[in-house]
Amino acid sequence: MTHSFPIRVYYEDTDMAGIVYYANYLKYIERARSDWVKSLGIDQNSMREQDGVVFAVRRVEADYHAPARFDDALQVETRVQTVTGARLVMQQEVTRDGDLLFGATVTIVCINDSGQPARLPANIRLMLH
Repeated sequence: MTHSFPIRVYYEDTDMAGIVYYANYLKYIERARSDWVKSLGIDQNSMREQDGVVFAVRRVEADYHAPARFDDALQVETRVQTVTGARLVMQQEVTRDGDLLFGATVTIVCINDSGQPARLPANIRLMLH
């Protein structure tokens, strides 16, 4: 299952060269992941309140392939690669008109309110398998 999320590049997203500042791709993929989680019917506020856990990024491996520029219409594609009891590994790609601009493998874990690692809630693990 692939989730698609549109992004428009705003002037504030660009650097002095007129291209998207590299760190903004991390913001783009975060927005896409948040939208993907919501589209699955997962309420992260309830997860925090009821299960006492929140999602946290553990690792990002990123590759920059080509620049995006002001006013580009981008797509962020999100796919689950692996789900275990303790982590979720996702592949995310930012494209423009089908051309790959940025790709990342993102490892997500759950942490409890004291910041310690916790298992992914069972209902989420089952939903993603």
